[in-house]
Amino acid sequence: MHELIASPFLGQYLIVRPGQQNGLQVGPRRYAELRTPTGGEVPLWLVDAARTTWSVDLGGRPLAATILVREPAELGYARATWEINKGCDYDCEHCYLGLKRFEGVAWDGKVKLLDLMRASGALWLQITGGEPLIDKDFTAAYEYAHTLGMMVAISSNGSQLSKPRIMEVLDRFRPYRIVVSVYGATAESYDAMTRSRGAYDRFRRGLDAAREAGLAVKLNIVVSERNADEVDTMEQLADVYGFPSQTYTTMSPTIEGGGERLGTQAKRFLGRRAPFKGCNAGHNFFHCDPWGKASICKVGRDPQFDLVTDGLDALRRLGDVADSLQLRTGGCTGCTLSGTCYVCRPLAKLYQEAKAPLNTYCQHAQRR
Repeated sequence: MHELIASPFLGQYLIVRPGQQNGLQVGPRRYAELRTPTGGEVPLWLVDAARTTWSVDLGGRPLAATILVREPAELGYARATWEINKGCDYDCEHCYLGLKRFEGVAWDGKVKLLDLMRASGALWLQITGGEPLIDKDFTAAYEYAHTLGMMVAISSNGSQLSKPRIMEVLDRFRPYRIVVSVYGATAESYDAMTRSRGAYDRFRRGLDAAREAGLAVKLNIVVSERNADEVDTMEQLADVYGFPSQTYTTMSPTIEGGGERLGTQAKRFLGRRAPFKGCNAGHNFFHCDPWGKASICKVGRDPQFDLVTDGLDALRRLGDVADSLQLRTGGCTGCTLSGTCYVCRPLAKLYQEAKAPLNTYCQHAQRR
């Protein structure tokens, strides 16, 4: 199995190592040297760079068995997110997915989707859900994505991380990162927010297992009205484990535009957000749902295109869709504050469909 991956990336060339956060940028000449090797061993410049960057000795190693060189892709996407399944072992009261059903393509379809994601040029792949680790095909799909030369990140609630079959594959094929959500600092608040008895204990066992295995973990601290008094304690938990963390304080409508989750918003954390500065959704990255429907991102899901049926042609349409969706249309037509919006147009549409108060997504509420 390869130690390194060399790949085009947004007009540049990177060398990365599975399970590691850092990498190398190389010029076209050295990328071409790796792509069409003239010798049998890892070149000395890469031996030196690997020793400095990752503390690994590749001296005398056969080049073909050590580095996987990815060919340039016509579309040149950088990353993709994939909901392997929307099913979950939690029933979180704040979840933006709404109904979480175990639905999606069979194994052959998953293989085809992963092949297409790799063919799109995506070097980074985020596998999400639902809870991805409970999907019956997760370990096989994760391993296959790794063999294709993608740097795989996982978004998880952590409940399955202590299971031997999960840890075995993650230890053997190291993820780029595991992002674990935190829903409380006590069993009482955590289990209540996830509506799953014993969830907090499973979550803590998962963090223990990940730390013991030396996996790269980041904690996403989710603040709701229920756990708002535990923010400092949740952040301290991240410090205890030595994991980096990020705190999220804003609740969103469901992806169908339902407002039933907005009541979990911690009101004292509903402050002024930074203006939306735009993003490259649909141009540099894309999202794929469990049925293989591609969209610009997990929020802007309308329109979608069938990646399984249409192949890469589905992705060729996303750039124009992204440009049209970012326009301030619908309920925002003629807005004089559109240059400093809090949210992108697709997310604003969900808030409007949910009949959310203006102060949850629009700065007009502060101007009035």
